[in-house]
Amino acid sequence: MSDAPLKGWSHVPNVPLTVSPIFQWPPRPGHILSWIWSSWFLITERLIVVVIALISFQWFQPPLQDTQTWAIGWVAEMWVRNMILMIAVAGGLHLYFYTFTKQGQRLKYDPRPLMKTGRQFTLGGQIRDNMFWTLASGVTVWTAYECLLFWALANGYAPMLTWAANPVWFVALFLLIPIWESFYFYWIHRFLHIPFFYKHVHALHHRNINVGPWSGLSMHPVEHLIFLGSVLVHFVVAAHPVHILFHLQYYALTAATTHTGFEGLLVKDETRLRLGTFHHQMHHRYFECNYGSLELPWDKWFGSFHDGTQAADDRIRERRKTFTNGRT
Repeated sequence: MSDAPLKGWSHVPNVPLTVSPIFQWPPRPGHILSWIWSSWFLITERLIVVVIALISFQWFQPPLQDTQTWAIGWVAEMWVRNMILMIAVAGGLHLYFYTFTKQGQRLKYDPRPLMKTGRQFTLGGQIRDNMFWTLASGVTVWTAYECLLFWALANGYAPMLTWAANPVWFVALFLLIPIWESFYFYWIHRFLHIPFFYKHVHALHHRNINVGPWSGLSMHPVEHLIFLGSVLVHFVVAAHPVHILFHLQYYALTAATTHTGFEGLLVKDETRLRLGTFHHQMHHRYFECNYGSLELPWDKWFGSFHDGTQAADDRIRERRKTFTNGRT
């Protein structure tokens, strides 16, 4: 009974959910390699974002020497590129899964439709509200951080990494950025669930009890500053411009994919691309669980891990009562 899957969902993946084996003891090299392989290959969000970052750097990024001096031209160029990327990813996923319902209910976690109306939404409806905060604030803050880092690299205020000087670290940094993201996200997320910050900042994101692609980056501008501030680590950790692009594109674009509401994209009845995580989907419904990701076991260590089973649900409900009382 303890491993029985949850009720109330139209789709539940294999449970209990497990965290990355990287930080488990004793180490199991085979499991670690399998986890890394499945996280990156063959067709995964991470590998796709690496390709997007490389394409962006090669053809849609102003030369570094241009970013040495602030000018509206190169800033606007980067903002337009990021706007197109977000509309293409979040908008494309929304059209595919929700407007044209190409996959129906298959692999969809929550059986309920997205909310068309609601007084809690700034513009009266969930999708309009999510699009507004994602594009008006999210893309703008994302671009601002990119511009800041490129300006800093061009002027020597941030350390530069090159392929010629250190090819091993150049590749390794792509692998380490998602781990840093997992570390950073857990702690800022716990911070944002402090009642004061939840009420005044993070509650905007949690208007989405049932999530869609536009929900991922739908946040208060203060949360955008905190969330995307992960990239400031490169004022200390040397990076190439393509790493800066990957870092912020990974943060912003996978916010849309992981909030898709579907476990994956089906092609000929087989999952070809994993998307929304049930781990985080449960956070939006139950609030007081799964603050981080499966990459690092913070939630397990601090007692907030929901593994998707009924036993875990009973325990989390008690935590949620405490959280609800703190908000009222």
